[in-house]
Amino acid sequence: MHRSTSFIAVIAGVASLLAIASVSPAARTRPLAHTATSCPLSVSEQRHLGPSYVTSLSVRGTSCSSGKHLVRAYYSCRVHSGGARGTCHRTVLGYHCHETRSGISVQFDARVSCVNGSRRVNHTYTQNT
Repeated sequence: MHRSTSFIAVIAGVASLLAIASVSPAARTRPLAHTATSCPLSVSEQRHLGPSYVTSLSVRGTSCSSGKHLVRAYYSCRVHSGGARGTCHRTVLGYHCHETRSGISVQFDARVSCVNGSRRVNHTYTQNT
């Protein structure tokens, strides 16, 4: 009896290892669809994603890489709609975005929330004008 119990435990352990190994490395590192992930931004990324400074980025249901791509596209839409002070009023990469701003004449801070089905991308930025 002891041998069969040990054998079953070994088989169960091997099966669980095979199940873990069959998941691709990319799938293991992607955020889960239902959890929000705060994306790390290097100093270079903060300054080169479009606005003067991107101060935060969080995603839900998508990757940080896709979130950064959306930030760049949203900035491009803003610039094409009136320069640094422009606002984007169209769908960007399938996302509908809403922006709120506060600031002074030479600089403003903004919070942007973008939604595409269950996917969410939120970012904040500072724009010098």
